[in-house]
Amino acid sequence: ILHNIPLLPGSPRRLSPRAVVRGGQDPNHGQQYLRVPGSQAPGQDSGLPSGGGSSCSGSVINNYLDASEPVSSEARLSRMHFHDNQRKVDYVLAYHYRKRGVHPGQGSPGHSLAIVSNGETGKEPRAGGHGDIELGPLDALEEERKEQREEFEHNLMEAGLELEKDLENKSQGSIFVRIHAPWQVLAREAEFLKIKVPTKKEMYEIKSEGSIAKKFNELLQKLSSPLKPRVPEHSSNKMKNLSYPFSREKMYLYNIQDKDTFFDNATRSRIVHEILKRTACSRANNTMGINSLIANNIYEAAYPLHDGEYDSPGDDMNDRKLLYQEWARYGVFYKFQPIDLIRKYFGEKIGLYFAWLGLYTSFLIPSSVIGVIVFLYGCATIEEDIPSKEMCDQQNAFTMCPLCDKSCDYWNLSSACGTAKASHLFDNPATVFFSIFMALWATMFLENWKRLQMRLGYFWDLTGIEEEEERAQEHSRPEYETKVREKMLKASGKSVVQKLGTNMTENEDEDDEDKLTWKDRFPGYLVNFASILFMIALTFSIVFGVIVYRITTAAALSLNKTTRSNVRVTVTATAVIINLVVILILDEIYGAVATWLTKIEVPKTEQTFEERLILKAFLLKFVNAYSPIFYVAFFKGRFVGRPGSYVYVFDGYRMEECAPGGCLMELCIQLSIIMLGKQLIQNNIFEIGVPKLKKLFRKLKDETEPRETDSAHSKHPEQWDLDYSLEPYTGLTPEYMEMIIQFGFVTLFVASFPLAPVFALLNNVIEVRLDAKKFVTELRRPDAVRTKDIGIWFDILSGIGKFSVISNAFVIAVTSDFIPRLVYQYAYSHNGTLHGFVNHTLSFFNVSQLKEGTQPENSQFDQEVQFKDYREPPWAPNPYEFSKQYWSILSARLAFVIIFQNLVMFLSVLVDWMIPDIPTDISDQIKKEKGLLVDFFLKEEHEKLKLSDEPGQRSLGGGRHSRSRAPSSAPSGRSQPGSIASSGSQHTNV
Repeated sequence: ILHNIPLLPGSPRRLSPRAVVRGGQDPNHGQQYLRVPGSQAPGQDSGLPSGGGSSCSGSVINNYLDASEPVSSEARLSRMHFHDNQRKVDYVLAYHYRKRGVHPGQGSPGHSLAIVSNGETGKEPRAGGHGDIELGPLDALEEERKEQREEFEHNLMEAGLELEKDLENKSQGSIFVRIHAPWQVLAREAEFLKIKVPTKKEMYEIKSEGSIAKKFNELLQKLSSPLKPRVPEHSSNKMKNLSYPFSREKMYLYNIQDKDTFFDNATRSRIVHEILKRTACSRANNTMGINSLIANNIYEAAYPLHDGEYDSPGDDMNDRKLLYQEWARYGVFYKFQPIDLIRKYFGEKIGLYFAWLGLYTSFLIPSSVIGVIVFLYGCATIEEDIPSKEMCDQQNAFTMCPLCDKSCDYWNLSSACGTAKASHLFDNPATVFFSIFMALWATMFLENWKRLQMRLGYFWDLTGIEEEEERAQEHSRPEYETKVREKMLKASGKSVVQKLGTNMTENEDEDDEDKLTWKDRFPGYLVNFASILFMIALTFSIVFGVIVYRITTAAALSLNKTTRSNVRVTVTATAVIINLVVILILDEIYGAVATWLTKIEVPKTEQTFEERLILKAFLLKFVNAYSPIFYVAFFKGRFVGRPGSYVYVFDGYRMEECAPGGCLMELCIQLSIIMLGKQLIQNNIFEIGVPKLKKLFRKLKDETEPRETDSAHSKHPEQWDLDYSLEPYTGLTPEYMEMIIQFGFVTLFVASFPLAPVFALLNNVIEVRLDAKKFVTELRRPDAVRTKDIGIWFDILSGIGKFSVISNAFVIAVTSDFIPRLVYQYAYSHNGTLHGFVNHTLSFFNVSQLKEGTQPENSQFDQEVQFKDYREPPWAPNPYEFSKQYWSILSARLAFVIIFQNLVMFLSVLVDWMIPDIPTDISDQIKKEKGLLVDFFLKEEHEKLKLSDEPGQRSLGGGRHSRSRAPSSAPSGRSQPGSIASSGSQHTNV
């Protein structure tokens, strides 16, 4: 039972003016302690932390520091500890407070607005005389939040945590509640969470079978040694600790040299976060957990501390500084990532993201090399391409139909020579091979990621964490709890507190009142469905708007002789830039809309919320990024009609058609500009510029706002102050999303742009260090989250990989000239070459059959001209109908799609089958580790039996020593007073 605990605010008695904090005017108010009893039960640990003793008789659990007697900053040994320099700060809660009578914007200095005992301020008397203080709406809200905070902090102390916070000695400001978890709490929670920790057994080597593979790996290790970061945690994947879930009854299994450092900082903060998530606050409508309190503005932030400053002078090294020097700088872009240290500092979830990003970037290297080879092959064979030669030969009099009505004249096909040669760079037989290669590349990447994921899961002891994921499902989101309370209040007519208080005694038949059913969520689902359809329709309408812009601009530029020659280049370039700007704007809008729509659904848990948000955001951003490219690839030039019967929009504008060399070149331009612009502007400039602008804005805001500052504190800010000024961590969804969209650019249309992997590789080399710098220097330290995989992102990657096979098959078959050339060479050519292919793709048209008013104004031409299509000539029985060549090429295209898709899918399944998901050495080692663990247990039990047999043969002093050791090692788990097991397994009785 706690002694000297004041009555909690919010008790039935009325709060008097004397109970109000007076800004530190009372000299006795500076130090208020909540202590555990000084006397301890036999064998029970004292409340003191293991790091050292305290000058007080009992351990101080809640320490309110008086600002009138500040602790010297120079006397502080570490800014990661309480002011006693002994207890480590494991977590920080921050909130903003405001004294009574101080309203936002007043910002009067210091104690001048502090309430004194007679109900007056320090400057002028208040109405109300000597009676109770009249509370305004803001004062009442602030008082209510204060009571809720004090109750929550009291509940944290009852859970065994130790708190320290500063005195509210100013008119308004930010207060930091520092939380320390003593050894008893860490041990209790580690056993409850089944955290695996290293045992006494030394690290053992994982042996790889096969001498050739072993020698090759050794050679590879020597060659890659300059690329390895100089960090102690970057060990080779051949050594591993023997780990076992922590148990207070088996303390003898673990090598506990120092209780303060046995659990690393990430594990300590994770344990505290678990306690914060399950601690309730009855004054806040029985709100469960710190997330709900933050959502209700009771606290402003909750975060673990960074391990010191990353740019501190001197040789003192911490994990954050080490990560910055060896990982988060652009100067070390050529080095491997210290994945083990990343996982140790940020947790498994972020560690898996950077491991995935590193593997994806490394896999882009071979695809980039092959893509460059394909491009160079196109450059080398450009002069040998027969169709390009025929188009560029001016002796071939291919007179073509006008490109527009009235103002455009007849033109010669040789004028499109440059377009034809440029198209050959990307439209050649090598692109078919590259498309097959990239489909297999995507499969191999996913299979290798599964293997790496299993390997990391084994080394990081992620096997068997399903129980942790189930526990995460038990914590409801604050919005879900609010909706449930509103439902219960509406259903019963009682107050929320009454309903929750009586709910414990009701029957289980009324469980539906404690959760949201599909009927409750149906309006949200309906709004989601309608909104997503509207957003997709909006994207399509914008694409159509850009099409109209291209048509009208081309018609307008064709009227002027000076701009007529560059119409196609001008229209294509400006339209692509418009598409890029629209995509960037809609991306930000769709991200916010997806978040809003997911909140309307009111998912119960954070994992469900994240998965639904990812699906919505990916769907909207996928449609937004790829719809202009899909239009150029599969729809442009398919609905233009023919001369004499063109398709018009808005009664006067002809539908746009592809360039004489085909639409593949324009598809390449569209894809390259959108991909490069999106990566350069959105992924890099936004990620670098926006955080700096936010930081500058906060700095200017802090400078302009009047505040009471402490000169000593401003010279030596604490670590929690420095971390509070950083941006809060909001999740990995934006980082994954930009890489997934890039993965789509690399795989979906790689047949039209073989250089896409090269630009993706160059971007990712910067992206890895950019993300690293953001996590190390610009964000608050995230909570360490354990997870065994990357979740729904793997399914999205797999879906994109399968869809890329279909899209590339149609790009080759429909957009490129690969199939028409193949059909002509083997079915219609007289000598088996491509000589005469250009003439084969053209059809004749009689200019006299042009519609009235569409003929060229300045040219009189009464012969047959040609246009690109497979149609019957005007003298045929069915003039201008599709010819036999058209139907044969169409059937060949469909046959190619079927054959290509099935062949690549078969090869992908074959690669999937040949590469096992679990590496052989890991699967063998998992079996061996069980045997090693059994041998280790037997060895420890044998040593205990020896110790238990010795008391009869040793002196009385030795007998006392063995009696204190043997029970602690007893397998039965019974704790004896004074034993090691007892001291490790005692709960903190507060």
